[in-house]
Amino acid sequence: MGSDVIIRRYRPADREAVTGVWSRAVRQAHPFIEGEGEGERARILRERYLVQAENWVAERAGGIVGLLGLLAGKHGTGVEIGGLFVDPEAQAHGVGTELVEHAAALHGALTLEVFEENARARRFSAHLGFVERARRTDEETGHPLLALEREAPLKSVSWLHLRAGRLLSVRTRGNATFYLPGGKYEPGETARQALSRELSEELGLVVPAARLSEAFVVHDVAHGRNGRRLHMTCFTGGPHDIAPEPGREIAEYAWFDRQEARERCAPAHSQVVDRLVAQGLMAA
Repeated sequence: MGSDVIIRRYRPADREAVTGVWSRAVRQAHPFIEGEGEGERARILRERYLVQAENWVAERAGGIVGLLGLLAGKHGTGVEIGGLFVDPEAQAHGVGTELVEHAAALHGALTLEVFEENARARRFSAHLGFVERARRTDEETGHPLLALEREAPLKSVSWLHLRAGRLLSVRTRGNATFYLPGGKYEPGETARQALSRELSEELGLVVPAARLSEAFVVHDVAHGRNGRRLHMTCFTGGPHDIAPEPGREIAEYAWFDRQEARERCAPAHSQVVDRLVAQGLMAA
């Protein structure tokens, strides 16, 4: 998704725009439900879900293109995506994915229900790592619903260090795949503190947390973790001229261009490299 899309909290002034997005989206997704997107179902959206749920909107160029509604999970555990709607004209551009990953970043594990007849929603959910755990018949419509769930994503931090347009990457012992320098949080750490510690342990570098600046967040499949999702916050900053000294489990480091990164690095590298290319920091 491009940087021109903003995710923010829903405001009462958004009601009519959000209702329009919802109506267009559900009519496309649920042609098998009579009266979908209007009448009583629209009233319930406006008077119940837009009031009771934790709602977020995706906005582009000042216009609302998506709605995410979050509810307390059934049986008092976890968080349920009660509604995820993207305007048909804005679909296939990553808006839905960003809304789901926003929910995961806030709350971790997620649950979701989709109509069995909504093949597109089922494919989308499977692509994002949701798996079926149960099914039931919707009392209101009589159509079958699939209950899906997804465990919390792995949260990590990474450092973006470029030298002559090539990206610094590291390889752990016993592993042929390269990753970005960084790693997971330890209890009580902020993202910057975690990255500062990881750079010291992995490469012997002194990079104070205060000198690190968040660049962007990448969502992808975590390499070697059986399809579990990854939430990786990438930072820039610190010294430009460095002399890494591999430590802990690091076997070697290298600077890769775009093609080398695609061939030798973990999947999330592709998103990182594409963004750096778009910013003119790496050659296409």
